[in-house]
Amino acid sequence: MTTHRQVWTTRRGGPGVLEVREAPLPAPGPGEVRVRVAAAGVNFADVMMRRGLYPDAPKLPAVAGYEVAGTVDAAGTGTAAGLEGRRVVAMCRFGGYSEAVCVPAAQAWTLPAGLDATRAAALPVNYLTAWQMVRVMAPVGPADTVLVHGTAGGVGQAALQLCRLAGATVLGSASPAKHSELLAQGVAQVFDSRRPDFAAAVRAVTGGRGADIVLEPRNGRWIMESYRSLAKCGRLVLFGFSQAAVGGGSGTWSALRTLAQVPWLQLNPIRLMNDNRALAGVNLGRMWDQAGRTRGWMDELLALAADGRIVPRLDGVFPFAEAGAAQARLEQRLNFGKVILIPDREERS
Repeated sequence: MTTHRQVWTTRRGGPGVLEVREAPLPAPGPGEVRVRVAAAGVNFADVMMRRGLYPDAPKLPAVAGYEVAGTVDAAGTGTAAGLEGRRVVAMCRFGGYSEAVCVPAAQAWTLPAGLDATRAAALPVNYLTAWQMVRVMAPVGPADTVLVHGTAGGVGQAALQLCRLAGATVLGSASPAKHSELLAQGVAQVFDSRRPDFAAAVRAVTGGRGADIVLEPRNGRWIMESYRSLAKCGRLVLFGFSQAAVGGGSGTWSALRTLAQVPWLQLNPIRLMNDNRALAGVNLGRMWDQAGRTRGWMDELLALAADGRIVPRLDGVFPFAEAGAAQARLEQRLNFGKVILIPDREERS
């Protein structure tokens, strides 16, 4: 086979701009392996790229996708012997919506026995983001109360599992239709994610104390309310810009509105000192130069997955031809867990 299929983002716009195209089969360069893709993760960054809101995205038309799982079918020079035929999960800097993708061998991890490709493809972006937040930037302990916004999303589900492993109490926010399942997953209290004045409710359920850690993906006007939810010595971690991509009209103006609502002057160094609180930010897409660190994090996550201590929650598995519908689930906030793409229906695992 000399060609393979990819899902291209042909231009800025709605889900209809995604198109399946044939492309030459890539050859791995020095230090690279080629992965025959069985499953690819869909992330909100892909939606932002399609809407023209992701500054690190390549110029369109381009192929989205940060994470894949599959089998190594070719290896470039300078790689270890015996890689061909190995089942792996890998990170790629775009290009994951493909039947085959070449990645640095150091960014491909051997899959533990028993971990299928669809669940493996749900691990890298969401779980590494959650790991960086609750193990590195704001380490969670058993005495902590953590407020996880967007708890039903891919990162939210990953953060919930890692916080519960640490013994923390988890509060969450989501649309009301998702509350009962989140409570069944062990979330102590779930708030309506559309409610703009949740800080008082957080204080009420924590006896007036507030949350020790708040994870906020929405940005804009939500930042200050999350800050007000913090206890003394609390830590607010920002990890997204999702408020800029809401509905079919998302684009430059929605991004500018979100930026205009950021509390640029309110959260200043003097206030942080006087309030005894901390502010942190996480963007996994800017960690490519830290591969040694992120590889160690992924090793630990795969060990947890092999033991069944973390289990990615899958929302839906879509063929390439339905990539637009897959992204629309994220954009419309319909998903509960991870959305996955596969090259063909028959390749589900």
